[in-house]
Amino acid sequence: MTQPHSPLPPLAALTSPLLSWNDAAPHSEAFDDVYFSREDGRAETEHVFVAANHLPERFAAWQQRRAFVIGETGFGTGLNMLCAWASFAKHAPANARLHLLSTEKFPLDRVSLARALSAWPTLSTYAQVLCDQWPEAVSGIHRLHLSERVTLDLHFGDTAERLAQLDGQVDAWFLDGFAPSKNPDMWQPALFEAMAARSRPGATFATFTCAGIVKRGLKAAGFTWQKVPGFGRKREMLAGHITTPPSDTRRHATPWFTPPPSLNNKHVAVIGAGIAGASVAAALAKRGIQVSVIEREAPGAGGSGNRQGALYVKLAAETNHQSRFYLAGLMYSQRWLSQLATETPLWQPCGVVQLALSDKEARRQQRFVAHHPLPEAVVSAQTATLSELAGVPIEASHGLFYPQAGWVRPKALCDALLAHPAISVCQGEVTQLHREEQSWQLDLANGGAVSADQVVIANAQLANQFAQTDELPLQQVRGQVSEVTLPDGLQAPQRVVCAGGYVSPPVDGVLTFGASFVPNNATNHVTTEDHQRNIDELRQALPDWVAALENAGVVLEAKTLAGRAAVRAASPDKSPYAGPVPVAQAWREAYRALSKDASKVPDTIGEHYPGLWISTAHGSRGLSSAPLCAEVIASRICDDPLPLERPLVDHLHPGRRIISAIIRGENS
Repeated sequence: MTQPHSPLPPLAALTSPLLSWNDAAPHSEAFDDVYFSREDGRAETEHVFVAANHLPERFAAWQQRRAFVIGETGFGTGLNMLCAWASFAKHAPANARLHLLSTEKFPLDRVSLARALSAWPTLSTYAQVLCDQWPEAVSGIHRLHLSERVTLDLHFGDTAERLAQLDGQVDAWFLDGFAPSKNPDMWQPALFEAMAARSRPGATFATFTCAGIVKRGLKAAGFTWQKVPGFGRKREMLAGHITTPPSDTRRHATPWFTPPPSLNNKHVAVIGAGIAGASVAAALAKRGIQVSVIEREAPGAGGSGNRQGALYVKLAAETNHQSRFYLAGLMYSQRWLSQLATETPLWQPCGVVQLALSDKEARRQQRFVAHHPLPEAVVSAQTATLSELAGVPIEASHGLFYPQAGWVRPKALCDALLAHPAISVCQGEVTQLHREEQSWQLDLANGGAVSADQVVIANAQLANQFAQTDELPLQQVRGQVSEVTLPDGLQAPQRVVCAGGYVSPPVDGVLTFGASFVPNNATNHVTTEDHQRNIDELRQALPDWVAALENAGVVLEAKTLAGRAAVRAASPDKSPYAGPVPVAQAWREAYRALSKDASKVPDTIGEHYPGLWISTAHGSRGLSSAPLCAEVIASRICDDPLPLERPLVDHLHPGRRIISAIIRGENS
């Protein structure tokens, strides 16, 4: 199926700016301009952006359940965003939320960012949070949770391109960036048009400049502007608003993916308490929503209940939407996990070594590196250093190293996520879903029922058992891990090593390896056949180390190993389903013309079951996909900007298979 969107910019590392310094004040050598006023940058920010957008008053009066959204063109040092956060913390009610989003084509490195923000000691607490989560300079969206109530989305890349891909709306704009005379490429009609299309009715803006190109561009895009007093030696600046933003025409090519309207979201039921369900519940609870989690067995009872799980991805040699999503998911999970403070660490960012055990796989990895010039802090090709990295002998001559990946305690993670005071967990099996007036009723096998405003289905391979989801194609995949106790002092992997399977560094003296992959098998009892598969994979990946294990008296026999088996769910295209549940029959009727001519797109908006969502088909990579999918769903439920570009959000939509089947002329 062809992609109906404008193409996403290349996935690559971005260039950090060349700076000169006057104490803590950075100066851009490329644009010959300062990042902030050396006299009093914070006072200037508060005058130009905070006060001119009337933020203190608007924050104080904010009573909506959705977040107040500020958009910025040019993150720079982050001073503007931190000042907005500080103003929000001072003025907003306790139940209000703030969502910040900012574009940046030349992100500072972490050291330079910290140095620049050190000029403002009164913002040090805010600056430390930002610096601790500062992402690598990779194009795309990076979501940071600055506090329980404040979220920051960093859109790395060209400003106009980034805003064109934004899925969300803005209440107030900080129109910043180097002066139009210094940076004319940014101050173009496409920027103002994108701002207008992503604005809510009545959205305001403020900017330090009064340049004619800016005034003309704003007016042409629909903004009303006026000159207001500037700051310091600058006599005037611009401020204004847009009363009626233009309609967003981007959905004309994909009307079926039009999001359903916002509904009451005070109480949401989540079916399933594995990683998918627990991360959705936590994302909703953080937004002030009461969540009831219904689990048939116990949290982490299925595929999320293993002692260890690998946090890793396998990316395609050529960039596609699936790889973009999984890389974004991996980087998000790394930040997300690092923020979860628990008595026992939930994960170890020990790094993942992905081996090429054949010439074919080595060539594929080499093509991947050639097509994805990413920072070495994200992924790099490795050859001679593989044994040194892994901590055990490696025979393979080529591999990829993901230094920020690692392993997770899935069961403990589920328990920690569900411990939020806004989440209640009840044991029960949901047998039927039905809509009654403005709420959903969930019938339980024991005769009980749960009522909720909205429902998220997140119970893996059982997600298509309901009448509303029974046409969703899901494949059941059995996976079994094997465990063996190692003697004290024995050399063991220091990082996760994966190839056909994976092996993690031992925990409490127990080595976990696997996992078998048996499609179309829904059994969960431990078998010697799967143990043998895992042993064979381990021998193939680490033959010298396995020989050393056996010489040390470790018995690797299928009949003696401990282990655990569970069933995972996969989609036909191996990407998760995350989004609203479509009414399949209505889609087939509305879009049947696509089977004759896929270019003849009807105007009909896709029908969805009101307030019904799904997160499933995470397969064996749920630790990299489920947390970001949870943010996609929670953001949509709460009418927040989304953490992915719109084409990637559509790539995850549960209705994608319906449209592709119609175009292919299939009756499904």
